Order: sequence, then C-alpha cells, then structure tokens
Amino acid sequence: MKLKEYWIYFTAVEKWLWGVSVFLIVSSYLVFGNEGILTLIASLIGVTSLIFLAKGNAAGHVLMIIFCLLYGAISFGFRYYGEMMTYLGMSMPMCLSALISWVRHPYQKNQVAVHRVGRKEVFVSLILTAIVTFVFYYILLWTKTANLIPSTISVATSFLAASMMFCRSPYYSLAYAANDIVLIVLWILASLEDISYLSVVVCFAAFLMNDVYGFISWRGMEKAQAKVSAESV
Repeated sequence: MKLKEYWIYFTAVEKWLWGVSVFLIVSSYLVFGNEGILTLIASLIGVTSLIFLAKGNAAGHVLMIIFCLLYGAISFGFRYYGEMMTYLGMSMPMCLSALISWVRHPYQKNQVAVHRVGRKEVFVSLILTAIVTFVFYYILLWTKTANLIPSTISVATSFLAASMMFCRSPYYSLAYAANDIVLIVLWILASLEDISYLSVVVCFAAFLMNDVYGFISWRGMEKAQAKVSAESV
C-alpha cells in the first residue's frame, strides 16, 4: 500500500488510537527513557502491529515478529528471562504460525476470515496452555527469573492469546489484554528499581487500549462476514 492508501484504509478511530498511543510512548520515552532507543523502537513497532492486527491484516504479524525480537533483548537486559524466553521461544514462533494461518485463510484483500472456535478447540487450547505454563514455571525457577509468579502468568496469557490468534478468533485480543495487564505489573515492579522502565509501563498501557479495540473490531468483522455469508446462501 502507498501512504495515501493507508490513510484511507484506517478509520478515524484507528488513526486517533494510533496517534494517541504513539504520543504516549514517545512522551514517556523522552521523560523516563534512559534505557536506550531500542525500547522506543520496539514500542512503536509493537503498537503499530496491533492496529494492523485489529483490522485482521496479516502484516501485523510481520511487525509483531520484529517486536518479539526487540522485546526479548530488552527483557534480557533486566533479567526477565521468562519474558525473553516467552517472546523468543514461544510468541515469535506462534506469530509465524499465525501468519501462515492467516495467509492461508483470507476473507478478502488485507482481511483474514474470522473463525468461530468450538468447544473442542477451546478445550485443547486450555490444556496446552496449562502444560506450557507448568513447564515454563520450572524453567523460570531454574533460571532464577525476577518476579517469578507474574512472569509465569505472563506465559499462560501469552500462549492462550497466541493459540486464539492462530485459530483466527476475536478472543485472541482479550487474552492479550490480560497479558498486557500482567506486563504492566511486571514493569511497574521493574520501575521501582529503575524509574526509566516507566516508559515500558506506558508502552503496555497503550497496548492494552489497542487490544481492547482489537476485540471490538474483530467482533464487528465477525458479524459483517457472517452477514455476507448468510446473504450469499
């Protein structure tokens, strides 16, 4: 897409949401961002990816993969090994899997076909989430990860969100919203030791707003696609 096409592609609400998110992230970085330019770049890429994902656009996964790489590096710097392993060893590969899934199931240009998950899929996702969380708890314990319990909860919410995203379900955004809340707590704890990490807190607060909007957007997409399908029968 050209720049002019992007301007038309996004709604007024989406432009406003992205603009506010960028303003908050840049402002917090200028005030607290002593940890380096990497955090700012990662935050801007991450929040931009969420706007694309909210539209059901697979390009959001490409940006999210880049974000995972950068966020893993940031987490390593603060010894949040759980976050690092979660994003590099789990979220990034699952983003790649979701990207393939979305590309293989298009609804129309730049929009994925929304899938209504069944009870069996939900059950399998919950079982896998429990297994992954159990395994990661002991990995995090072994690596002496800071703030063990919040980090473990972050693993659970991240995996559940990623599995719902792979299934092309609107509920992926609610799971990521839950993950955002956990990450806000994690980085508030980090900022108690180094106030510069407040910029990361603001980043995930912006992510939370975008993920809530993502759920609203996907529910609208789901209804619109169902209506077209019903009319075509």
